[in-house]
Amino acid sequence: MELTTDKSAALESTAKDKASIRKVVGASMAGTVAEWYEFFIYGIASTLVFSKLFFPSSGVGVSVFDGIIAAFATYAVGFLARPIGGLVFGHFGDKYGRKKLLQISLILVGASTFLIGCIPGYASIGYMAPVLLVILRFIQGFAVGGEWGGAMLLVSEHSDEKRRGFYSSFLQAAAPAGSVAASLVLLTLSMTLPEESFLAWGWRVAFWLSAVIIIIGYYIRKNVEESDVFKASLEKQEATRKSSAGLKEVLKYYPKQAICGMLMRVGENSAYYIIVVFSITYLSVQHHIGYTTMLLLLLCANTFHFFAMIFGGHLSDKFGRKNIMMFGYVGILLWMPFYFHGLDQGSFAVTLFAMCVGLFFQGVTYSGQGAVLAEIFPTRMRYSGVSFCYQVAGILAGSIAPMIATMLWKEFGSTLPVIIYILSISVMSMIAIFLLKESKHKSLKEIDLEDRKNIA
Repeated sequence: MELTTDKSAALESTAKDKASIRKVVGASMAGTVAEWYEFFIYGIASTLVFSKLFFPSSGVGVSVFDGIIAAFATYAVGFLARPIGGLVFGHFGDKYGRKKLLQISLILVGASTFLIGCIPGYASIGYMAPVLLVILRFIQGFAVGGEWGGAMLLVSEHSDEKRRGFYSSFLQAAAPAGSVAASLVLLTLSMTLPEESFLAWGWRVAFWLSAVIIIIGYYIRKNVEESDVFKASLEKQEATRKSSAGLKEVLKYYPKQAICGMLMRVGENSAYYIIVVFSITYLSVQHHIGYTTMLLLLLCANTFHFFAMIFGGHLSDKFGRKNIMMFGYVGILLWMPFYFHGLDQGSFAVTLFAMCVGLFFQGVTYSGQGAVLAEIFPTRMRYSGVSFCYQVAGILAGSIAPMIATMLWKEFGSTLPVIIYILSISVMSMIAIFLLKESKHKSLKEIDLEDRKNIA
């Protein structure tokens, strides 16, 4: 009878733990999807709208590429702002908690995105149009810089170590989920409006809708509690009268983890933005594919990518973080030489297949990285360390990848230099992964204990 009672209590406790982590994943993901919706709607609009509305290509010696490159430059500004946001939010997030900072980041990114939809075009206010665009893009990037680290840590610190890769992969999958939402909204607008109306005002509706998404995300997220491991760390800091560690201590005590954690991302991050951002430019300029077709391609490819991410997170729990990341990078190395050949076939099905295969390998590589970053830093500096690795990698990779690819294509008239560029930095990422220790199933409390011994 006693054994039966104990078993029932254990089952009840397990059920509560599962319900708790699902609530945390849902709340964290709700806000992250909203923020990635806004970040990606800007990326999609860079080629479809901004290159024409804010950076018109006119004059002697000016080509269609110049407006696109200028629009991609403002796209990069958001990435440049992300590490600054990551450092600020990371510092205060390690000190005051993940939840408060996540609420602030959500409001900031929502307001900046809404206002982007209000900016008049170049024809109306001249150079003030791109200036305002850059300022709001910076604020948007600053807010997103603080978002990912905090949301990922809420999930990672609540998760059981044996399922951390799987649960944290839902946060990684928030990126394609946000892109699906962005593609769906823009696709609906482009299908229901003439091209002139879409360029004149239709695209703005997609940015204004961010207000609704942000309100929903904020409401869901406000009920999330801080993790036990963070509360214990905060109590320890108060007992010893120590404050949370910032980036300075991250680089002092964990330089290898910080550098390798950053470099492991640059290959897959560049590959991702080549597939979902540069490919729009390539298909538009090279093959004259219409807005609606491109948005439909992105919608289908990102839906597939969402499930590939979660599958990759499950695999990282089963076979190890390093093994799965290496598998994904090998896939990128093998597939990228064939990627643009698939796009050149002029078939919707073949183009979609090429994008899905590329996103599968990228997704598998990316899915377990949130868990890896959470497992290589102690709690007192985890927000700062994770944000540094993630956001600086974004500057070195995703921020400039579409712009570099466009410039290489313009200069050489071929996609071969673009392929060489992606393959080169993917090899660099593989070296960084090789230098990291396997962290699968590692206890975060164990990591904190090791940190205290090292400091002592």
